[in-house]
Amino acid sequence: MPAQGAVKGPAGIAWCGVGGQIPEPRRRCGPPAQRIAIPELADKTMMTVTATSLPAVGEAAPDFTLESTAHEDVALASFRGESNVVLAFFPLAFTTVCTAQMCSFTDDFSLFRSVNAKVFGISVDSLPTLKEFKSKHDIGIDLLSDFKREICRAYGTLMEDTYFSRRAYVIVDRQGVVRWTFVEAELGDRRDNAELLDQLRSLA
Repeated sequence: MPAQGAVKGPAGIAWCGVGGQIPEPRRRCGPPAQRIAIPELADKTMMTVTATSLPAVGEAAPDFTLESTAHEDVALASFRGESNVVLAFFPLAFTTVCTAQMCSFTDDFSLFRSVNAKVFGISVDSLPTLKEFKSKHDIGIDLLSDFKREICRAYGTLMEDTYFSRRAYVIVDRQGVVRWTFVEAELGDRRDNAELLDQLRSLA
């Protein structure tokens, strides 16, 4: 399925959060995202991403505990035996594609819940930045802060030259096993949620 939300020309890059979701999805996501003029990130939404080594399908997902915008730590292991998990790694908060991506998870909250899945956005942004990002755009999922870059490295998504994450997806089943992965070839691309939902339905 073709990627969604490709950005033409200079633009910032956005990432999203993770964690304990609100009981019901919100109907809209705040004001439109603003492009951030950061010279060192200019044109990176069209940058081609080189091959990376995500966890192999069929292997146990690397465990982690990260701070979240829900004011509590989120541990991947806590979802074993209870729900599937979508780990959505994204580059940076407050950028156009990442904001659209996080808002789409908010809009489709009930669909992910219907397939017993929790969506987590993970970024290298600091926790205060993620809290502001979530509040400004009325994002309905919690975001996880990998400020030390340890989890992005463990999952093979960190770009060492820019020091932020590729846009990538890892679906983990209720047994803690990796069942599907995808990394975008360009930072300005993102998967349609329908593709993720199809993968999750196949786990039933």
